[in-house]
Amino acid sequence: MRKRKRKISRYFFLLGTPSVGTSSVCHWCHVMAHESFEDEEVADYLNCHFIAIKVDKEERPDIDSIYMSVCQKITGSGGWPLTIIMLPDQNPFFAGTYFPKRSGNHMPGLLDLLEAVEEKWETGREDLIRTGKSITNSLKQELNREIRKGKLTKDLIKNAAHSLIVNFDKKYGGFGREPKFPTPHKLMFLLRAAYYEKNEEALEVVEKTLDSMYKGGIFDHIGYGFSRYSTDSMWMVPHFEKMLYDNGLLILTYLEAYQITKKIHYRQIAEMTMEYVLRELNLKEGGFYCAQDADSEGVEGKYYVFTPDEIIDLLGKEDGAYFNDYFGITSKGNFEGKSIPNRIYAEIKSGLSDRSSDKETEDTGNLFLNETKSSQTAGSNVLHALESKRITKLRKLILDYRIQRASLHKDDKILTSWNGIMIAAFAKAYKILRDDRYLQAARKADQFIQEHLGHKDRLYVYYRENSAKGAGHIDDYSFYCWALIELYEATLDIHYLERARRYTDVMIQKFMDREGGGFYLYAEDTEPLIHRPKELYDGAIPSGNSVVSYVLSKLAAYTGNTELIRAADKQMIYIAANIADYPSAHCFSLMAMMPVLYKTKELVCVLPDSTQVREVRELLSRYFLPDVTVLIKTKGNQEQLSGFAEFTGDYKINKEIPAYYLCENHTCRSPVQDIKEIEKLLIKSK
Repeated sequence: MRKRKRKISRYFFLLGTPSVGTSSVCHWCHVMAHESFEDEEVADYLNCHFIAIKVDKEERPDIDSIYMSVCQKITGSGGWPLTIIMLPDQNPFFAGTYFPKRSGNHMPGLLDLLEAVEEKWETGREDLIRTGKSITNSLKQELNREIRKGKLTKDLIKNAAHSLIVNFDKKYGGFGREPKFPTPHKLMFLLRAAYYEKNEEALEVVEKTLDSMYKGGIFDHIGYGFSRYSTDSMWMVPHFEKMLYDNGLLILTYLEAYQITKKIHYRQIAEMTMEYVLRELNLKEGGFYCAQDADSEGVEGKYYVFTPDEIIDLLGKEDGAYFNDYFGITSKGNFEGKSIPNRIYAEIKSGLSDRSSDKETEDTGNLFLNETKSSQTAGSNVLHALESKRITKLRKLILDYRIQRASLHKDDKILTSWNGIMIAAFAKAYKILRDDRYLQAARKADQFIQEHLGHKDRLYVYYRENSAKGAGHIDDYSFYCWALIELYEATLDIHYLERARRYTDVMIQKFMDREGGGFYLYAEDTEPLIHRPKELYDGAIPSGNSVVSYVLSKLAAYTGNTELIRAADKQMIYIAANIADYPSAHCFSLMAMMPVLYKTKELVCVLPDSTQVREVRELLSRYFLPDVTVLIKTKGNQEQLSGFAEFTGDYKINKEIPAYYLCENHTCRSPVQDIKEIEKLLIKSK
C-alpha cells in the first residue's frame, strides 16, 4: 500500500495472512493483494479513511487467534485472508475473508464495503461501537464459562484411536476425503496406541498412510521433502509449498515407524526428507527457514512438473523413457497437462516394483524390505530399498536441471516454534540412526536459538534480517522445550533437561491459568489484547497446550519434582475436560496422557565409566520405548544431576561395577549390573 495521506484514528482495517513472506500459502491472500492492495484506488481510499494493518499469523499468532475467533463467531467460518474492521480500542465490528475489489457474482466488493462502513460511521457510529463491545464481551464470556472437571481414562485413548480408524481411507491412506493433510501427530498417536493397547489395526493405518504419502506427488521424488497437503484423495496433486513444520513432524513419524517395524524404507524416507531440509531450509549459521513457495515465475507447481519430451531431451531416449515410466511422467500428464513425478501406480507385491521392463535386481526398488545387517552401522551407505543406483543417478541430473530451470521463493524467517519441531526431529534422527550429521544440525539450530532468539530465559517469536522480534508465545516455549527434551534423550546430556526446566518454569509463571487450568497463548507481562485465548485443538501442528502437556509429563517423570507433578496433573485434568467430546482432534495431548494412564518404567544408570553411556544410547536407539525414562549418573555429572533430580543423590557410584536401577509402575527392582539383562527387562512386556 502507498503511504497514507493523513492519519485518522477512528477505525482500523486489519488484514490477517498465514504468512506475509510466503504468498502461495494463501492463494486468495495473493489474489486480494493484487486486486485491491496494489490498486491505487483502493490504496487511496484505505489510507484516507482507515489505518491499515497487515498481520502475519506466524509473527503474531495471538492477534490472529483472537480475530479468527471473531470471524468464526460472526460469519460461522474462518480462513485467510482474514478481513477485520475494528475500533481503536481493538473491538471489532466487522469480519470476513476474501473480497474482490468491486461487488459482483453475489459477493460484496472491498471498496463498496469500505464506503458502507464510512457512511455508517457518519450516520450511526453508536451502533458500530455497541456491536464491537458486544462481540468482545461474547469472547470474554466464553473464556470465563464454568470450568468443567475432567477425568483421565483410557477411554479417551480408545475412542480417539477408534475414530481415526473409522475415518481411515483404506484405499489411499489418510483420514477423510480431499483435501488431505498429513497431520503426522495423529499418526504418532496411533503408533503409541499400537504400542500401549497392542492395537495392530492402528499400526496398519499408520503404515498404509506413510506408504501412500511417499508414493504420491505430495512427496517430491526429485528433490525430496513433503508439500503441505494433497488436493485429491490419492496424494497425487499437492498444494506445492513445503513447510518446515510438516517436514519436521513427518521426519519424526517415519523415524518412529522405522524403529517399531524395522522396515528400512521408513528410515530412508526420513533420511531423504532430512537431506531436503539441510539442502534447502538450513541456514549455514544454524536454524531453519520457514518454507519454500509453491510458485515459480508466477505459476503454481511449475517448478515441480515435467513433460516426457523434456526428460528425454535431457537424459537421452533410453534413460529418459525409463525415468518417465518409473515416475509416471506421461504425455497426458496429471497436473495441467504436465506430470508430477510419483510412484502411485507402482505395483505392490513383495515391494514397490518398477513399472519398467528392466529386470535388474538393483532396480526393483523394494519398498518393504526389513532392516539388514549392512545398514545398521552409523554413517554407512544404507541399502537402496527405494532408489536403485540407476534411478539415483538420473534423479540427480533432473534435480540439477530443475534448479537451473526455475527458482522458488524462500520464506527466510526463522521461527522459534517451528525450529523447535525440526530440532526435535534431527535429535530423534541421531538417537535412532546414530549419524553425527543429524546431531550437529540439531545442536547448531539450538545454538542459533540461544544466541539470536533468547534473552535471560525469555524467547522471541522469529529472527529475520539480523533482528529478533516478538515476545515469545506458548508455542515458542513449549516446542523449544520439546526440542531440548529430545536432545537430552538423544545424548543423555543432563544440561538439556536443565534448560527445558528453566523455560518450563517461565511457562508456569507467565502463561499458566492458575484458576481455570491450561496455558494462555501469550504471557501475562506482554501487550494486552481484548481477549486472552487458550488453544487446545491440534491443527496442522499440535497446539501449544498439547505440547505443554507433553513437556510437563516428561519433566515430572524425569525430576520427581512435586511442583511439576502437580502442574502436569492439573494440565491433564484441564485437557481431559475439554477434549472428551472430540478426543481425536487432540492427539498430541493424548500422547502426553499415555504415560499417566499406562504402566511406565524409570531407569537410573549409575556408571563408573562415562564410556558406558554409549552402550545405553545404543540400546535406546534400537527400540521404540515411549514408556521409559532414563537418567545417567556418572562421576562427572553427579552434582549436576542431583540438582536437577534430587532423588538421584541416593544412588551411590561403585568404582568398578555399573548398576542399573529399574522401577516399573511405582515399584523398584534390585539393581542389575549387566546391560543385556536390563535390555530384556525393558522389552519383555512389549
